[in-house]
Amino acid sequence: MAKVICITNQKGGVGKTTTAVNLSYYLAKAKYRTLLIDFDPQGNATSGLGIDKNDPSLGPTMTEVILGTATLEETIRRTKYKNFDLAPATPELANAEVEITSMQKKFVRLRDAVKTIEMGYDYIIIDSPPSLSLLTVNGMIASDYLLLPVQTEFYALEGVAQLLESMKLVMKQANPHLKLVGVVATMYDKRTSLSGQVFAEIKKYFKTLAFKTTIPRNVRVAESPSHGVPIGAYDKFSKGAKAYKELAKEVVERTK
Repeated sequence: MAKVICITNQKGGVGKTTTAVNLSYYLAKAKYRTLLIDFDPQGNATSGLGIDKNDPSLGPTMTEVILGTATLEETIRRTKYKNFDLAPATPELANAEVEITSMQKKFVRLRDAVKTIEMGYDYIIIDSPPSLSLLTVNGMIASDYLLLPVQTEFYALEGVAQLLESMKLVMKQANPHLKLVGVVATMYDKRTSLSGQVFAEIKKYFKTLAFKTTIPRNVRVAESPSHGVPIGAYDKFSKGAKAYKELAKEVVERTK
């Protein structure tokens, strides 16, 4: 049975999709059968793995899954990396979110889709939108765990309390088994005192839920999506690659 992890933060630009792609890659490298579900209408996880989200021949995507016109299995694409599959998304997913507001079971559509394929994977990673939207709630309800990337910059913890309240609400009303697997500090720059201060705040606030691994601000990590590859395939010796490899180990340990 797959362990389902929703990566979310209502604040954009915190490394959410970068974390989803690279965590998935290193879980797959560790021989865990991994599916990355791109559930963000921006489709950055899709393009970050070298797939043209505007290609008319792409076939069914998460838009069709959420509308119920295709199964999740029909959307899954094999990536060029062993044990690593992708369910792609396109900007049309934003329109689908509006459509499902009037449909039955609007909050559990992703959960129901995931249940049909979860036996085929060890890990399913969901890259959710940078907002507390209906899609994000679907992602929470479909998951066993939440993983929260937090940027080590000013205002980093702003909005996190609201996100945690939403998590508690989801747990109370729809998914009592949901847990916060951890909080990862991203874009960490050890040369600045601000990064150190924010990371200290993260550890103070989340205590043992703060991952020991920090994701550094790294040019190679920023470059890799434009080449359509994860950082481990782009420059496996970079600081960013080493950090995501360590994060994957921590995630495995916490989800045993």
